[in-house]
Amino acid sequence: MKRQAFNPYLPSREYIPDGEPHVFDGRVYIYGSHDKFDGMGFCLNDYISYSAPVDDLSDWRYEGVIFEKKSVPPYHSSKISMWAPDVVQGKDGRYYLYFFVGASHPYDNRIRVAVSAKPSGPFIYYGAVHYQDGVDVGMKDGELKSFDPGVFKDDDGKVYLYSGFGPKINNPFIQHGWKATDKGPMCYELEDDMLTVKNGPTFIGVPSRETKEYGEHVFFEASSMRKFEGVYYFIYSSALGHELCYARSDSPTHGFSYGGTLVSIGDIGLDGRKKIDAINYTGNTHGSIEFINGEYYVFYHRQTNLKQYSRQGCAEKLIRNPDGNFAQHEVTSCGLNGGPLKGEGEYPAYIACNLMGKNGAFFYGFLKMKCLRKNHPYFTQDGADELEGEDQYIANCGDGTKVGYKYFSFANPSSISVTLSGSFRGEIEIKDSLDSIKIGSIKVDKKKGKNVYSSDKIEPLSGTKPLYLVFKGKGHSSFYSFSINKE
Repeated sequence: MKRQAFNPYLPSREYIPDGEPHVFDGRVYIYGSHDKFDGMGFCLNDYISYSAPVDDLSDWRYEGVIFEKKSVPPYHSSKISMWAPDVVQGKDGRYYLYFFVGASHPYDNRIRVAVSAKPSGPFIYYGAVHYQDGVDVGMKDGELKSFDPGVFKDDDGKVYLYSGFGPKINNPFIQHGWKATDKGPMCYELEDDMLTVKNGPTFIGVPSRETKEYGEHVFFEASSMRKFEGVYYFIYSSALGHELCYARSDSPTHGFSYGGTLVSIGDIGLDGRKKIDAINYTGNTHGSIEFINGEYYVFYHRQTNLKQYSRQGCAEKLIRNPDGNFAQHEVTSCGLNGGPLKGEGEYPAYIACNLMGKNGAFFYGFLKMKCLRKNHPYFTQDGADELEGEDQYIANCGDGTKVGYKYFSFANPSSISVTLSGSFRGEIEIKDSLDSIKIGSIKVDKKKGKNVYSSDKIEPLSGTKPLYLVFKGKGHSSFYSFSINKE
């Protein structure tokens, strides 16, 4: 590792949710949707990609625009949205990008494909997935919703396409003619041309309605398939929204049984935590598992800017147990780092993995919740939807705001400093867990512009531990960075 890796793992002004990680030619490529900062909808920008060498997950390289919205017939428009994609390498050595379009016509139910000679693109439009009779998948009368395509090539070269949508009946998408199913995700085997359905659809056995086995962790969207040591793992976003779950089978087409939760962006379910006690603001999440340089990682996304539409990719290292199951992993600030962060130096505030207001956290809605700015902190940025500019920061930090970072390797630092701007005045308590007593405090006065505030000498702090900052006082400030200081 040439430098430390943080969550989110891409530049702080980059918004790539729905990340599908794939290793091609010694590099990890991230294929995902592309949100617009402060946009009023999902996936409003062209597809882009980043990649990193498998032996250095801190070194992400921008691969540029890999496919443009205006390339999609018949729309050829910047007004459409291109939702969660996936990529696979075909038998011919080329790379195939599968995606779904959110357009003005609600009944365009096609899964579309673009192709490239390289995993980094650019991808050229290739066609729509279709049946043997030439009718596009999703376009027959009464056909179920094709959504969030996931594509998988097995060891024998067979290629399988997965899709599906399982909302509750009162979901607003139903009003747009999207026919959901309680039978869960569908599977199609594809011909070598990567467009024609050879067999299917079949239902793989992951339900969209509550069962005794799955409980509330039933399929909603975000189909993704992986295979590790002969076991097939179907990764999906559950009906709860804030979590990625998995089911497992000995076959890619049927017989899946519930495995568990991989990650919840509010750490809900971990150690029995309930939704009301979420330690982070939540919304939908989407991603998958990839085996990278001898380790398993789950990729997912978090919300910013008081709504669901500005989402950022994060990742955590997973533990695969001897029985082949994965344990749920907590969200951290150091997911790809290979271990805790150094317990000294300056860090940007936006790498917080736990963020709560005075009254806790909640599940973001589809509209920007401006009315909540008074009481809730949030990740945001200044300026337009572009990479140029200062890093993201945490806005609206006021009385009761809790900001948490996991984990650091501490060696008894002398003090903690923060950089703030705004009207907050009072103190910031320093803790090494949410429930611990404070080990120090930072006095903050109302001043103009950005200012650095430092604690007096803090209590001894050593070993691998979190760092929590708890605001106590009046007014609100923006929080830009913090420093762990050594004498």
